Amino acid sequence: MRPALAAAGIVGGLGLGAAAATHVWARHIEIHRFTLREVELRILPPGTRSVRVLHLSDIHLMPDQQRKLDFLEHLSLLRPHLVIDTGDNIASAASIPVLAEVLAPLLQRPGAFVRGSNDMFEPMPKNPARYLLPDSRPAGLTDPGEPTLPVGELTDRLSEHGWRDLTNTRSSIELGGLEVRLVGVDDPHLELDEMPAPLPPSTPLPAHGNVLRLGVAHAPYRRVLDSFVADGADLVLAGHTHGGQLRVPGVGALVTNCDIPRRQARGLSTWQGVPLNVSAGMGASPYSNYRLFTPPEATLLTLRAPKPSPVR
Repeated sequence: MRPALAAAGIVGGLGLGAAAATHVWARHIEIHRFTLREVELRILPPGTRSVRVLHLSDIHLMPDQQRKLDFLEHLSLLRPHLVIDTGDNIASAASIPVLAEVLAPLLQRPGAFVRGSNDMFEPMPKNPARYLLPDSRPAGLTDPGEPTLPVGELTDRLSEHGWRDLTNTRSSIELGGLEVRLVGVDDPHLELDEMPAPLPPSTPLPAHGNVLRLGVAHAPYRRVLDSFVADGADLVLAGHTHGGQLRVPGVGALVTNCDIPRRQARGLSTWQGVPLNVSAGMGASPYSNYRLFTPPEATLLTLRAPKPSPVR
């Protein structure tokens, strides 16, 4: 064999080996590397006690995913003051009772949720190359049809202990000296989002005067983020992107599956000056159950009041 051909064969073999190793890591290791990401924000009114917000998203649960269930069960030990779920909880109808059982301790705490497309429609095999298009959604998505999953049952199980359903609506939760005013929308990826009417200017403040305004959506499309900012949100929470699901060192997320910039595909950033937390989520479709350089996560946000100014 000529040296050049031998070298090419070695390089090709190394390339195939690297590709195989990457596949094994993404499909069998990283997809199970469940991580708690912790964030601190000083956005509460002065003098307000700290609040721990647990942000869950994109669980995509199948009933046999025991390591994911163990991680979800462990999260209840955090004892958050508030839980926000930004959708895509399930990947099959059989997952609903399993999800409700493992979330039971968290469902007893104050919380709220919005829906994602996979709370309504069963996942289907897709061509991964579609996500590289400017719009990965199939034509006619503005009329997705009747849900193929029992979304009503899921909604009932998530709300039976008091979690607020934020589907195109507003709600509020009192957290001992802090009123959390929530506004949410149905899944923007399916173009089901309808921003609720603004609160009347005459809406009174609570007696203690302390208010935190949260905007909640599954998919962080620009139009939705703009609406939350215009509505006066202090913090916006979303999911959907899976953090890009596949990330390349030095490049980051290759796609976001929406129109948010790739650099904001996961983690804490700002949108028009308002803090935005995009969860990389805890799972993926069973037909593309892999991750690379973006492990599955939940987020614990500790919200605090500003630091007191130094006395001069």
